[in-house]
Amino acid sequence: MFLLLLAGVACAPRGELDQGFEPLPAPPGLQSVDDWEKQFLSHWDVEHAESFLPASTSRDSWQFYSLAYGIDGNTAMYRATGKVQYLDRALLYVDNMVRTARDSWSLKGGQFEDVYRGWASGHPESLGLEVPLYESYCWRYVTRLLRVIRETPALYGNARYRGQYQRLLEFSEMDIFEKWFQRGADAHIYRENTHMASHWASIAMDLALMTSDEARKVRYREVFDKINRGLPNHPSSLRDQLGASTLDAAASFWSDEWGVHSGPGQDVSHGNGVVAYIVEAHGAGMEWTDEDVRALLVTLDSVIWPSAGQYAQFVDGSGTGDGWFNDGFMKLGRYDAALQLRLETHLVGWNTQYFGNAALNVRLLSEQLAR
Repeated sequence: MFLLLLAGVACAPRGELDQGFEPLPAPPGLQSVDDWEKQFLSHWDVEHAESFLPASTSRDSWQFYSLAYGIDGNTAMYRATGKVQYLDRALLYVDNMVRTARDSWSLKGGQFEDVYRGWASGHPESLGLEVPLYESYCWRYVTRLLRVIRETPALYGNARYRGQYQRLLEFSEMDIFEKWFQRGADAHIYRENTHMASHWASIAMDLALMTSDEARKVRYREVFDKINRGLPNHPSSLRDQLGASTLDAAASFWSDEWGVHSGPGQDVSHGNGVVAYIVEAHGAGMEWTDEDVRALLVTLDSVIWPSAGQYAQFVDGSGTGDGWFNDGFMKLGRYDAALQLRLETHLVGWNTQYFGNAALNVRLLSEQLAR
């Protein structure tokens, strides 16, 4: 059964900030938040030491691409448990990135040489360049983290977290969004495919919900609306791209190419980014409806993943994929207990991002039952 959920976790931590949320019973048959947290912790320090912490201090924007998963996983686990050790770890990664940012003019080999701060890429194909994709892929989860602080009274009312929030929000507004908008919105924000544009829709949405500057809010909403409803430089929008699947009329189909509505459509791997954005926008009550999310749920449950171990490569159900759902599709489990039960036995990509979002799925399902 489809379950309507509200944005985030509504309850605030009890007592001291590190004591966590009051536990709720999991829906019948599902693993609990505690069960998922135990699996999360079995990977937490290893992934931190071997991957996420070094990436956060690397000064290499290419490494921020995979760091996004560590920020998202820890943020999700905080939202599921209320334990600030997870929030603090996500903030550590973001603080490290911001501390290592340098003035563009000082980046050797950089192509912009302006006054904004950023990082050079260490990827062989973009060596020394500033790359909007790597930054936006990561920063959509930074702005989501900041919204958690802003929307949790116990955090926002705490001087330490309020100070971190203000500093990181200022960086996000100036040295992420404004930087790439001023360098050319058509090239760097209104991107050439659905998934890359969806990252900026997510960032613009979050910033619109947080900024205290009315002029900036107007710009963020303008970007959000144009990506969703009518791009200025492409013959479509996210809303125009998503339609009914020919395989199952209850499911969604879309192509990653603007203005294209034929198969095979978006590849599942990159489609995760589109789904992750729509889930967050739906939770925020912006643009995307229950019907939209329900169609995506059917897309995953019937078209992309028709049976255990069988995965499509594209959203029309064709090709053979690898079942990588971590960064988007698996978040649909928060709407449907039966899908969440399937995800319990889906062993592809078990890492802190997967476990954190699985825990959050259960927490949100539990809250719905408790209402």
